[in-house]
Amino acid sequence: MAGAEEFTSELVDFRRRVEELKSARALPGAEPLATLDAALFELQHAADVLWPRYEELMAAGHHANHADSREPQLLRALFQRLPVPVTLLDKDAVVRRMNAAAGELFAVGAGYASGRALTGSLAHGDRAAFRSQVAAVSRGEGARSLQVHLPHPPHEEAGAPRAAGCPADTADSTRLRVTLSALHPPGEKRSAVLAVFQPVVHAMPPTVPPPPPPEPARTVRHIELLDLVDDMAAELLVAGGPQEALDRAAGVLRGRFADWVVLDLADGADAPGGEAVPETPRVPDTADLADGSGDRPRLRRALTAGPAGAEPEREALGRQDPASAPLVTEAFEGLAQRLLVRPEDPDALGADATGSPVLTRLAARSVLCVPLTVPPEDGAPGAGGAVGTAVGVLTLVRTGGREDFALAEAGAADRMARHLALALTGPRAHAPG
Repeated sequence: MAGAEEFTSELVDFRRRVEELKSARALPGAEPLATLDAALFELQHAADVLWPRYEELMAAGHHANHADSREPQLLRALFQRLPVPVTLLDKDAVVRRMNAAAGELFAVGAGYASGRALTGSLAHGDRAAFRSQVAAVSRGEGARSLQVHLPHPPHEEAGAPRAAGCPADTADSTRLRVTLSALHPPGEKRSAVLAVFQPVVHAMPPTVPPPPPPEPARTVRHIELLDLVDDMAAELLVAGGPQEALDRAAGVLRGRFADWVVLDLADGADAPGGEAVPETPRVPDTADLADGSGDRPRLRRALTAGPAGAEPEREALGRQDPASAPLVTEAFEGLAQRLLVRPEDPDALGADATGSPVLTRLAARSVLCVPLTVPPEDGAPGAGGAVGTAVGVLTLVRTGGREDFALAEAGAADRMARHLALALTGPRAHAPG
């Protein structure tokens, strides 16, 4: 545009100079050679400057017109290749254009449909409403949307793709959702109506995504826990009595599952110095505990196992009164396991004879207290309303850089504690040695 204006300005100046040369030739006494030289100079300017610029402007205008002529072709091809059925209608719902997808939907050719009312391809009950909505959109009253029905399912030959790409089990083959919007073709006074058809899709039931596959490390840990529970059961089955059952259980757990293993049993016999283990732990009378008439048994430290080289800590822990350990008491009386991860209260496991907190002395990272419960003989609820009776508490401590106890590990410990309780109180525990 700027080049055309500049060329026009130069052309106007050129014509003005030519008129001046004509006037100079008519003057009396004018030098003809000077006028001729000026005329030749202007002719050379026209040939060398003005004419090439004129050719450039003409070529640019030709390319612009060629690009403008390609735009309608591009839009026409885009309209025909749209994957959804689209038709262009006039105010009376007469088809002006129809793309290939619409031809497949209505089972008519685009050439045959042009000039005919589209209402003939719809169910009789929808024709009046469709025609009224098309007229309203054509008058400029805004876009509309409505549902219409085909008089028969759309034509689908074997192997032919379904219209609009909807699977057969999610779309009604005769019910369609049509969206109408106004379109203003260039050079026309009246608006056309663009109609887009889509099958009505039924609401699909929500699908629950499959759970993610377990991580390899988690799967390996799960297998290790199963092996641990199996090994514990095998050791308890071959134990000859309560003392051997405790030793075998501690041998399975220490190092492999925890750094420290502490077992407290309900007092049932004299144990000098707290080192001897009662042959059979006392099982409280659940009826007495329920009505408060019975005495709750005391816990006695039965076994302490820890890392090699930690004899002072093991001896101090073995002389501790379990009643001074709040976490142990809570697990025993509440019949529920207690788990502490990176405990903040140093007195959760009480203090040793020197007054030092046990958690601090052991450098505990994670603590798990699990009650040793046995089912009641008559099925009556035990203390706290839970089914079962506690005969002791298993305390597991991890220290240093070991990982904290996880919930899956706490579940495995609960199973092993039940097995141990049955081994301590079952028929084999009462059998003569």
